[in-house]
Order: sequence, then C-alpha cells, then structure tokens
Amino acid sequence: MTLVIQAGTNKLAIVGLDLGRSPAEKSLQNIRQRIKADAGIDYSFIAGSHTHHGPVLELSDEPGKGKGKFDAALRYYKEMEDGIVTAIIEANGRLAPAKLATGSVKLDGFNRNRHTKIEPKPSDRDLAVMRFDDLAGKPFAIVVNFTGHPTTIPAETLKFSADYVGAMKATVEKETGATTIFMQGAAGDQSVNQGTNSGYQAFGRALGREVIKLASGLTTAEAAKPSLVVKEDRFKFTSRTDLSNPLVLAGFAKAFFPELVPNFADEYVEGVRPRLTVALLNGDIALVGVSGEFFSNHSLRLKERARVKQLFFFGYCNGYHQYFPTIEAVAEGGYGADSPVSPAAVGAGEQIMNSALLWIYQMLGKIK
Repeated sequence: MTLVIQAGTNKLAIVGLDLGRSPAEKSLQNIRQRIKADAGIDYSFIAGSHTHHGPVLELSDEPGKGKGKFDAALRYYKEMEDGIVTAIIEANGRLAPAKLATGSVKLDGFNRNRHTKIEPKPSDRDLAVMRFDDLAGKPFAIVVNFTGHPTTIPAETLKFSADYVGAMKATVEKETGATTIFMQGAAGDQSVNQGTNSGYQAFGRALGREVIKLASGLTTAEAAKPSLVVKEDRFKFTSRTDLSNPLVLAGFAKAFFPELVPNFADEYVEGVRPRLTVALLNGDIALVGVSGEFFSNHSLRLKERARVKQLFFFGYCNGYHQYFPTIEAVAEGGYGADSPVSPAAVGAGEQIMNSALLWIYQMLGKIK
C-alpha cells in the first residue's frame, strides 16, 4: 500500500510492503531512480512488515548466490520493483488537497519483550496512526505504526502470508473505506501477545478494531503551514561478524542456506552501512526510518527526547542490516543481541538514534 505526500515542492512516498523487509539495496535504488524520473519524488520510506512468510529478497543473479536454483525469486525482484513503482506513480497521479490528524494510544497486552530477562522489560506499546481525509472529511488513507513480530503463523506452514498485518488492514479498510498502510516499529525484541486473540486472523482483527477506535476519534484539519523537510544518510560501522572466515561462513550456511551467505558478505564488505531517513511534516510530525531490526528501547527513548507532537518509528525501512540492540542488551546477550545476527559495532543503534534526534532539532530550527 502506498501514500504520496506533497508539501510545497517536496514529495514523500510511504510504502508498506507485506514482505519480510524492504527491497535490497540494488532494488531500492532502481525504485528510487524510477520514481524520481517519472514522478519527481525525491524521498521515500519503503518498508517491510517483517512477515516471516514472505520471499527472500537478498539473492543475486550470479552462480552460488541464487542463479540456477532460485530463479523464481530472482524473477520476482523485477516484478516487485515494477509493482512498487507503479503503485507510487498511481498515487502521485491522484494527489489532492487533504486534511490530516495524528494520534496514538498505548495498548496493553498486545506485545511483549521477547529478549530480556531483566525487569522491567521495555516494550513500545504505542499504536500510532496518521489519518488523511479529503476536504469533505471522508478518510482515504490511514498509516498504522505498531510494533510486534508478525510470527503468528507456524514456521512449518510453507505459504506466503501477510500474517496478522493482512487481517488488520482488511478489518480497517472494510470499516473505514480508507487505504490502510502498515509500518512496523522497533520490533527487534518485540513479539505479539495473542492472548485470547489466538491466531493471525483473530489477532489482526483485534488490532484493527483498536486502529478504527483511535482513527475514528481524531479530528482532521488542513495544515496552516504545510511543510516537508527530509534528510537521509548512511552510516558505516565495523562488523562484529567476520564474514571472511570460512568457519563463520559455514555456520551461517548451515543456519540459513548456502546461497544467502555470500550476498550478506558482499553487503558488508565495506562494513555495516545502515540507512537513516528522517522527515519532519508540518513542523510537528517526525517520521524516522531505519534499515534494520532496532530494539524497542531505541524508539522509546527517541520519542521521549524528540519533543514533537508525534513521532513515528519505522523499522525494516529503506534497506536491511539485521539487528540493532541497545548497549545493555548486548551486555545481557541473547538472540538479536549477539554478533551472528547483530553485526554492527556495539553502540551503533545509539549513534543512529542520536543522529535522528539531532536532525529533528535542526529541522525544528532549535539547533543550528
């Protein structure tokens, strides 16, 4: 699902994908070049929901890296790029004046920290929405930002699925008639808590009802001074994982599958290079996109420190560079915090969050 926002001469595309992550770097650049040439869109948040029942996106058309064994996946990449570009250009062609409202609520019992054993366990419980209406007050788009791994379908079920996110979107769209775009949060250490809503359909519908309740209670308005400022950069960190070591490569090949590993090695040959994208909309709504699985304390602390009306945190966005635990999570250890799946240097997540905070205050004009 796709939304294009224009304020002044700047345009921003927000794309929520029912995929495990955003497209790999080559595909991302192909998409961005095409939407700039065809629609004049310079900026984008292109993110995966992180469903664990989507296609692998990191293979290459080279021997030993996917070619000859995963040709169907390689063909899909071109279809995926074309589909994303077509959706963005179509949305851009339907630009119209709009009224906007944002809001958030803390949901109890919908997610939990799956990593730490130390109390209190941090969890980003925010459900946040952006609601866009036409000038008559009819909703036409709702952006949903929630944090929780879409892993409610058993791993043994070998079928593509949007998991609970698909059920949530269907529920909201049926009730509101608005295109619903899901953007995953800082879900590196967050699982969903199904409780009495067992199964992806039931959980998705329950979450959808919370979205409807929140969005329906908002009052949209035209921005007095529409504005859009965006900044993006890539960082470079040394890798904690030595992908030149044959023993390490063999371990990864066994844990995943052999063709995937050399593609990761290629991505990290110059270090781990995550991407940070920050937008400030109308001077009081911050959008922060990061290319990895950030632990929830990163988003919680950024929201506390940013002092804006609303901050949306988009994980798995504009690339994918695995887990970004907090420093204390690395010290505790465990899945998501250890080097095999968290290759970026310890403290990388904090450095990126500090940069996001600095950029926001610069955009607000509070830091020169």
